[in-house]
Amino acid sequence: MCMGFFIMAFGVAFSIKAALGTSPISSFPYVTSVISGISVGGTTILMNLAFVLIQIAILRNQYDWFQLLQIPAAILFGMMIDLACRVIQPLSVSGYAMQWLVCVLGIFLVAFGVSMEVTAGLVTTAGEGIVLALCKVLPIKFGNMKILFDVSLVCISIVLSLLFLGRLDGVREGTVAAAVLVGQVTKKASLLTNKLKPFC
Repeated sequence: MCMGFFIMAFGVAFSIKAALGTSPISSFPYVTSVISGISVGGTTILMNLAFVLIQIAILRNQYDWFQLLQIPAAILFGMMIDLACRVIQPLSVSGYAMQWLVCVLGIFLVAFGVSMEVTAGLVTTAGEGIVLALCKVLPIKFGNMKILFDVSLVCISIVLSLLFLGRLDGVREGTVAAAVLVGQVTKKASLLTNKLKPFC
């Protein structure tokens, strides 16, 4: 799971570096980071902590207290994002083609990291946890709820970006590419990680 977080963190960092828009789940912490001056890792931690509290508020007595492990997982992931951003900071990205190359690399790293985190089967991420919590109280399938949740985050990010920055930041064509490709690449990567699981 930790290795999955580490790979995902670099995926997020490369997506930010590409400047073509982050993944839907990362769009909100990225925009709030630009607005507040807090690091992306810091805003990611705060967002996930809020997601945990919302899960508890939604599920109440049905909440699985083991899922409180989402809190240390969120803190670890946020710290890894900041570390990854520092590591690749010297990387120079010039030209639209180079931006897309870095963006696609970020998408593949996020997808592979997600497949490792899912294969570990220890604890769901706070983002997935809140979607599952909503599915328990609303008659909506997980896939549809996940799309609705991601679209809502992107819309909120767009509004905040235009309102506070006066421009669109963090949501671009790369965001659409991530929304389309991450799930598909994760399915393919899961075939590999499931084969490696017995050896682990």
